[in-house]
Amino acid sequence: MSLITTTAALADFCNRQQNAAFITVDTEFMRERTFWPKLCLVQVGGADESVAIDPLAEGIDLAPLFDLLANPNVLKVFHAARQDVEIFYNLTGRVPAPMVDTQVAAMVCGYGESASYETLATSLAGAKIDKSSRFTDWARRPLSDKQIDYALGDVIHLREVYRKLKTMLDKNARTAWVAEEMAFLTAPSTYAADPRDAWRRLKLRSDKPRLCALAQEVAAWRDLEAQRLDVPRGRVMRDEALLEIIHHPPQDAAELARIRGVGNGFAESRGGRDLIDAVARALALPVDQCPKGDERRNLPGGLGPVVDLLKVLLKQVSEEHGVAAKLIAHTDDLEDIAANDAADVPALHGWRRELFGNLALALKRGEVVLGLKGRRVVVEKRADA
Repeated sequence: MSLITTTAALADFCNRQQNAAFITVDTEFMRERTFWPKLCLVQVGGADESVAIDPLAEGIDLAPLFDLLANPNVLKVFHAARQDVEIFYNLTGRVPAPMVDTQVAAMVCGYGESASYETLATSLAGAKIDKSSRFTDWARRPLSDKQIDYALGDVIHLREVYRKLKTMLDKNARTAWVAEEMAFLTAPSTYAADPRDAWRRLKLRSDKPRLCALAQEVAAWRDLEAQRLDVPRGRVMRDEALLEIIHHPPQDAAELARIRGVGNGFAESRGGRDLIDAVARALALPVDQCPKGDERRNLPGGLGPVVDLLKVLLKQVSEEHGVAAKLIAHTDDLEDIAANDAADVPALHGWRRELFGNLALALKRGEVVLGLKGRRVVVEKRADA
């Protein structure tokens, strides 16, 4: 067990890692009762030592850790990095970089569409993961030895997982593929959530401008209120009530109070008045200034079978090359390719085009065909093409 609870001990550890080729990083956090995730523990693995850092320890300053995460000469290795990185971005305004996500690397190396850490640790590091501490209360102090041992395992075994995946990537010349995927995870815009975009999480099922304006205003109100109170969005107002307000916008507190799940107390509160103001702003917005909803996808007639053939091709390419199909292309991409040879989709750019996109276009042009050999789907060039 190695638990760091002081700034001096943290600075000493981080100084020892400043020349490391890579470190492994993981976090434990709680967000059931808060808007922002509450960081409860940070685990960092160096080449020959691993520590758990207690961000809730009295007087501790995490600046040495943040400096290490920002060191451009040290690679930061995460697994399923999105939520961990979001925490560090919220605390510092910076994204740890350079960075690699072993879940993405595993998808490139044939481990399926969302390989779990336990799966990789077992198959690549020979580790047996005790999951009994996964859902413990990480905010409660003191932490038990069992909790700390469990948390440290996430970065100890991740070292070997990363080394094995790196060997596979180098052997298959796919390191650049993973680096391309990291561009999204290392972009600050990935984590800089704008309350004005919160309405796109709602299942509005309409692209009418006025409804979109109402959704944008009331969803932004809820996000800002949840941030101010530091509570989950649903604690401010549930989606069902929000959608009712969008479809039947109240003009005053009395109308707001009649909406199911609201009530008189809230309708007459400061929050209620702010919500009525948000509705009024949306109703007063000129139609040409209303936000636009996602365009409905209407495929030209007759393209359904083409999309189906592209799905078969995608599955075949995925299995032949050991790359998760979801990483290569989504159904929307296939529909766009079916409709347009020059579609601006990831599947027609970079390594995806080399692996799948060019074949997809050749299939559309009739230059290659899909066939069966035994129970296997094969792609063959037409003899007369």
